[in-house]
Amino acid sequence: MPELPEVETVVRDLRPLLTGRTVTAVRRGKRTLRRPWAAAADALVVGATVAGLRRRGKWILVDLAGGQALRVHLGMTGQFTVAPASDPDPDHLHFAFRLDDAGELRFRDPRRFGSVEFCPSAADAAAALDAVMGPEPFGLDPAAFRAAVAGTGRNLKATLLDQAVVAGVGNIYADEACFRARLHPARTGKSLTAAECDRLRVAIEAVLARAIEGRGSTIRDYVGGSGLRGAFQHEHAVYGRTGEPCPGCAAAVECVRLAGRSSHYCPRCQPETPSRLAATRSPRSGARHVGAARSAPRTPRRG
Repeated sequence: MPELPEVETVVRDLRPLLTGRTVTAVRRGKRTLRRPWAAAADALVVGATVAGLRRRGKWILVDLAGGQALRVHLGMTGQFTVAPASDPDPDHLHFAFRLDDAGELRFRDPRRFGSVEFCPSAADAAAALDAVMGPEPFGLDPAAFRAAVAGTGRNLKATLLDQAVVAGVGNIYADEACFRARLHPARTGKSLTAAECDRLRVAIEAVLARAIEGRGSTIRDYVGGSGLRGAFQHEHAVYGRTGEPCPGCAAAVECVRLAGRSSHYCPRCQPETPSRLAATRSPRSGARHVGAARSAPRTPRRG
C-alpha cells in the first residue's frame, strides 16, 4: 500500500501539471471503487479549475477554485497520473478527467481498494481527515510523541501503524524507522525510555524524508504522478529482506507477524529484550545506514 513518501511524490509530481488547469470532461469506469461517486458530481467538476494539491497522511486533496475538492486515496494499487488524452486507456481505469491542455488526469486501480470522491467543501473534507488523524511526522512535538508512544501497551509496529498516533506511516516505513532507531518492533510502547522515544521520532522523520528523496518505494504497482517508479526499495535496510544480511552487522534479517503484518528486523541491532541492548554490537563503522544506496539494486519483494 502506498504510504506517505509515495503519496507525497504523487502530489509533488501532479502539482505543476494540474495547478491552473480546467477540467473539460469526466469519464468514469463501470466498476465501483471503495467509496461511491455521485453521478451528479460530473457536472460540478466539469468547468472547475484546479487551485492546488496537498497531502494529509496517505490522502490527496485536489483543491478546486470554487472551494470544492477531490479527495483521493490510492488504496493498495491505485495510480493517479497525468497522461496525454490521446494515449490509449490503460486497463483498470476508473476515472479520467480531461484537462484544457489536452492532458488527462487518470485514476487506475486494479484491486479497487482506492477511492476518488467529490467533496462540496474542501475545508470540510480536510477537517474530516484532521478529526481522525494524528499529526504529520515532520516536526513532531517531542513531549506529545513520547506521551503517545510510552502511554500504550501495544507493540511498536501496531503503534506506528495507528494513523491517530502519527499520520502517513505504514508497513514499510514502520520497519525501516524501527531499524534506524535500533528498536525491536515487538517491544511495547510503555517499555521505551524517553531517550528511545526521541530516537524513534527522529528515525521516523529521517526515513520518510530520505524515502521522499528517492520517490518512494515501488514494490509492485506504485508509480508517481508522472508515471515514474520509485527507487527507495533499493535502500531498504530490513523490509522485505528476510534472511539477507543486516547492512549494519551482517546478521540475517528476521521476520515476525505483528499487528497482522509482516515485520522485519535485525535480531542483533534490534534486541527484543531492552537489557540486551548494551551488549549488542553497534553497526560497523562505515557500514550503510538507512538512506545510503546499495551498490547493486535488488528486485523488490513484498512483505
